[in-house]
Amino acid sequence: MAMTNSTKKTTTRKPRTTKPKTAAKKATPSAFSVKTSANAELPSNPFVFEVLELASAQRSSAKRVEVLKKYEHDSIKSILIWNFDESVISMIPEGEVPYGDPNEQSVFEGSLSENIANETKGGLSATGQDLDGRNKTSLRREWTSLYHFVRGGNDALSKTRREMMFINLLRGLHPREAELLILVKDGLLTDKYRLTKNMVSEAYPDITWGGRS
Repeated sequence: MAMTNSTKKTTTRKPRTTKPKTAAKKATPSAFSVKTSANAELPSNPFVFEVLELASAQRSSAKRVEVLKKYEHDSIKSILIWNFDESVISMIPEGEVPYGDPNEQSVFEGSLSENIANETKGGLSATGQDLDGRNKTSLRREWTSLYHFVRGGNDALSKTRREMMFINLLRGLHPREAELLILVKDGLLTDKYRLTKNMVSEAYPDITWGGRS
């Protein structure tokens, strides 16, 4: 089951009224943000974070919408629906996510954000010193598995199994894709990217909001 309207099943996330965004620890974009030129051209099959960074770099809402349209893909729609649709209920606890291998916590301890910050300073981290994405997968490839992490997707999963699957997914993703996914699960995408639900609706009018829980 995926998060776009192209599938029969839909995904859901937790209403923000139950847990305000301020309840989750905010990301620290200064540690791992990339300054993307507003005139940049992305490669074929770009990472989701590359598309969102390029859109966010535009000076006007119209230009941001234009970028979203240009690089339209179900993976991007899925991420944006999870973040902006208040009927989507996340089944992953709010806040930072442990990132290191459980067997290596004495070496790779801390959150994903902390690991990336350490890595950018030249230190070792659980991301495998792989900020360029070598040997990593992407949300473009993995987005169809996101249904496991929202209510109504795969409710038969135990809490422990679901959370371990989420951590394993993060470990396999490009670090910036993983960081993006952590923001999205808490509805905090706008902490890093200058995008709004109205922009998403304009770029992707085929998205129907609500009724996913």
